[in-house]
Amino acid sequence: MSALTLSGLITASAERMTQAGVAFGHGTLNAFDEAVWLVLWRLGLPLDTDLDEMAEQTVTPEQQAACAALIEERIATRKPAAYLTQEAWLQGVSFYIDERAIVPRSLIAEVLADGTIDAWLSDQTTRVLDLCTGNGSLAVLAALAWPEVHVTGADISEDALAVATINVERHDVQARVQLIYSDGLGALPGPFDLILCNPPYVCQASMDALPAEYRAEPELALAGGMDGMDFVRQLFKDAPSRMSEQAILVLEIGNEMAHFMAAFPELEVAWLDTSAGDDQVLLISREALLSL
Repeated sequence: MSALTLSGLITASAERMTQAGVAFGHGTLNAFDEAVWLVLWRLGLPLDTDLDEMAEQTVTPEQQAACAALIEERIATRKPAAYLTQEAWLQGVSFYIDERAIVPRSLIAEVLADGTIDAWLSDQTTRVLDLCTGNGSLAVLAALAWPEVHVTGADISEDALAVATINVERHDVQARVQLIYSDGLGALPGPFDLILCNPPYVCQASMDALPAEYRAEPELALAGGMDGMDFVRQLFKDAPSRMSEQAILVLEIGNEMAHFMAAFPELEVAWLDTSAGDDQVLLISREALLSL
């Protein structure tokens, strides 16, 4: 096996994944960025390694073989890279992840980090719910963003809650983050001042067209029924009774805006800007939900 530079190994890895037709979207959006992630991880290098400085570093045949094996595993299994490395990053924060929970990528993390929703909050915002918490990433980020709040992370998947427990302990926020098994809001009397929810919202047509990488994730965390709004409909019915008077609900609906608008044509919402556009995440007041 001929010697390669780090730059050459990354390029070759990206070309191999492109040739194999793998799909992205679980932390990276293209073959090059995924190759950087997997190669640096396999070589034990920090993910923020300066590639310009390290580009000409020689990679040993053994290292090259180890990276090639990882790339081939990515191709053969079609598992998202995060499942192979058991690590995912959200807003610069590292989280443990495995196949028991969906790979964290919620755009709600952006509106937590950049202060987009702060104008709707006050010093009375002390009880936060992360519904459909998955691996607990949003619950942890909320606890890190607001040291004075208590956060409840809830999910119907006991497997996901087991992963969330790892992350709560990893970030040492177990004193302020409680994890609860709940089917929707069933086990959550509240009241909450802020509800964050990245629910299963993928419509049936989109589910049928998902690449294998997304099918490697728990279907329970993705499938939202024929129009993607099954969970959301029940949430909107139940939420007002679990919300304090001035509470708000921040909801991610991804690419299902058309279905959302068709299901709730009269509902007053505020659409929030994210890196994916201003039609993916919305904010709703308790008052607006009571009008349904």
